Amino acid sequence: MELEVYKKDGTKSGETVTLAPEVFEITPNDHAIYQAVRSIQANQRQGTHKVKGRSEVRGGGRKPFKQKKTGRARSGSTRSGVWVGGGSIFGPKPHDYVLKITAKVKALARKSALSYKAKDNSIVVVEDFSLDAPKTKELTSVLKALSLYGKKTLLITSKNEESVYKSGRNIPTVNIREADKASTYDILDTQVLLIQKSAVGVLQKSLMN
Repeated sequence: MELEVYKKDGTKSGETVTLAPEVFEITPNDHAIYQAVRSIQANQRQGTHKVKGRSEVRGGGRKPFKQKKTGRARSGSTRSGVWVGGGSIFGPKPHDYVLKITAKVKALARKSALSYKAKDNSIVVVEDFSLDAPKTKELTSVLKALSLYGKKTLLITSKNEESVYKSGRNIPTVNIREADKASTYDILDTQVLLIQKSAVGVLQKSLMN
């Protein structure tokens, strides 16, 4: 598949890039995508939820009333889970939600996501550009020139472009990732992939090894 390369002013540069079929034209594997997205979302969970059990709440050291002849249920503590003010029964405890998948499945999921975007004609290639200083206005003008302003866009760069990243973080519809760090979820959770020309090679190289 060949795509035209656009300048940041929205005009065609006259150049084209070839997208590797083994990355952008595979038969998508939906189960691999499911596993990758599930792993990403699970790994983002902090797992710090916590409630106090009956051994952790304050009080309850004295038996509330005698064992027999009251007509009430036998109780040894006012901090039992069935009492008001008692500890929680089977409440959440801190634990790890990390869900690991193999590198092969992770790569297959990313290629599947890219293939879906290529099939939907949702990929735009732009010439490499950088900004002298973080300027949201400048990046906004690039998006407007490419008719992408207002669309949920993932901008993929070949390397860490700090000024570009800082320019885009104030635009709610824009997400910026380096080519080898764009996850399956990043790719799917967007309307358009805006890929810098040099990032195409980096992206393909990271998925073809």
